[in-house]
Amino acid sequence: MPAKYRNFRKSVPWLILFLEAVFIVVFYFSFSGDGASRSRVSYPAFQDVNHMVIFGFGFFLTFLKRYGFSSTGFNLLIIVLGVQCSVLIEDLLSFLLQREDENSLKRITNAVVSVTAVVISTGALLGKTNPVQLILMTVVEIIVFHMSRWINNTFLQVPENLSMMHVHLFGAYFGLAVSSRFSEPSPRSEKNASTPKSDLLSMLGTLFLWVFWPSFNSVLAADKSKAIYNTYFALAVSAVTAFLLSVLTTKDGKFRMTHIQSAVLAGGVTVGYAGHSIKYPWIAMILGLLASVISILGSYCLQSCLNPALKIHDSSGVHFTFGLPGVLGALAQIVFTVINNWTNSPRQGYLVMVHIGAFCLTVSVALITGFITGLILNLKLFKTIPVSKYFEDQLYWEFPHLAVGF
Repeated sequence: MPAKYRNFRKSVPWLILFLEAVFIVVFYFSFSGDGASRSRVSYPAFQDVNHMVIFGFGFFLTFLKRYGFSSTGFNLLIIVLGVQCSVLIEDLLSFLLQREDENSLKRITNAVVSVTAVVISTGALLGKTNPVQLILMTVVEIIVFHMSRWINNTFLQVPENLSMMHVHLFGAYFGLAVSSRFSEPSPRSEKNASTPKSDLLSMLGTLFLWVFWPSFNSVLAADKSKAIYNTYFALAVSAVTAFLLSVLTTKDGKFRMTHIQSAVLAGGVTVGYAGHSIKYPWIAMILGLLASVISILGSYCLQSCLNPALKIHDSSGVHFTFGLPGVLGALAQIVFTVINNWTNSPRQGYLVMVHIGAFCLTVSVALITGFITGLILNLKLFKTIPVSKYFEDQLYWEFPHLAVGF
């Protein structure tokens, strides 16, 4: 194995040290203090979201049999770097736009929710990038996501909590665009597979995500109780539907773990846009059912038709876990806008165009900037790993029991 792929001592530590030095200096000269207004975000709510992002996504991505250390370890690295970067960007925007300072707890909660976009994007690239590429992608994506939110909030007047829920769409399509610039792994690669143990760990991450998803959807919502109520029932129905469709769509009539891991979360992604405004739980339940159907059936269509045509390898299926349910949620929000403003024709048309514009802007920015980011990350400077070394922990982690033979 060439030394440049075995040892990142000359690049990773110095890049991390440089970023941390920048963060500390900028925090020292931070533009905003602790906002005087009382935050609507409680510490338990923040703790739920933090647990969901670190534990949930950390274990959710451990399904590859030889990439478990990297899945959990790199997930923690990009989260802690991304949160710091996100807080600084929020402070910078508040200073430039002369907005009222937010409470510190809300700022860090916004940052943790925002970094979810990066974690989702990482799922599409799982096993194909080195730490330097992941760190650079994290910084770029956080900046671009905040700029996309700023455009939605400033020019389209999209509410803050709704613009934040675009995090699923942005993360999925940014990651897919970046992934299109990386070589596809060999279809016969033994490392691009799971084991019962790795699937069990991944299912543990799914359970963490499922349990804490109502907190994620409600943490920034005005009507928190309604958002929690609707999110729970959407998740419940999507979970039941996932088991149903898994049996019906497999050749041997057995449950498939990949279906359960992805489709049970689809309802939470979809209802995130309108969970705070849905009046009746049966509406959320229908959305959960449709989201699960789209997730499972979409996985077959995407893997057999769209992904090969576009040369996209989606390592962890973020497109049908977060992308397609996010599209369904955005469309459902438009339908609810039409229904709620049925008697106000002029305002109805304006609000519909705003939501359509926010959706198109988010996806377009994610795809364009993701494609450009993928081109940059493939420069020789960043030492892209060869296809033969994809999905391999030994590139980055020490294995004492293999030290003698290695």
